[in-house]
Amino acid sequence: MIRIVIADDIQILRQGLKAILSRDQELEVVGLAADGREAWEQCRIQKPDVVLMDMRMPEYDGSWGSARIKQDFPEIKILVLTTFDDEETVEAALKSGADGYILKEMEDEKVFQSIKAVCAGVQVFGESIFRGMRRQLTAEKSSLARPEGLTRRELEIMGCVARGMDNKEIAGELFLAEGTVRNNISKLLEKLHLKDRTQLAVFTIKNHLDEGEKY
Repeated sequence: MIRIVIADDIQILRQGLKAILSRDQELEVVGLAADGREAWEQCRIQKPDVVLMDMRMPEYDGSWGSARIKQDFPEIKILVLTTFDDEETVEAALKSGADGYILKEMEDEKVFQSIKAVCAGVQVFGESIFRGMRRQLTAEKSSLARPEGLTRRELEIMGCVARGMDNKEIAGELFLAEGTVRNNISKLLEKLHLKDRTQLAVFTIKNHLDEGEKY
């Protein structure tokens, strides 16, 4: 069972989300919060697996709540669920430690899937968020030297990660065992001195390695 706290300043939306999530037997809403501070307090009391975090809330917003939760409870995953996909809001969410970012317009089943993926350690971004990140990153001139020695298989895996695919999807795409994908990603993170899949996706996009470019 995945334990969830919902943080949103609009009560009817909190209650509505709780009712929607109750349809999935693998999900349980254990707390509701009206702002980032209440979300942090619910995390302290309930110890959830995932926080569904709105970004724009009065006084203690989603950035404050996400950063404080990650500071005090780093094992808790933060999935931003908001109506805003502008560059400033997305950047604030990522800087505060969010593990994923999706929009409220997303279909219910995809919200369920996103929660489960984030809980399993997969960074999740809605399609419009990913496109916005890609536009921003490819517009910047990369300050990173391109690494030598990446294999064709590693480049293929990096491209899949940049497209937001999880290990199972990558395994199916490249006809590999899921464990092989997981091991390859771990080796890539070590080789490129990166922390997680999000940084690997960003690195891949910044260096245009998701466009089929080969060394």
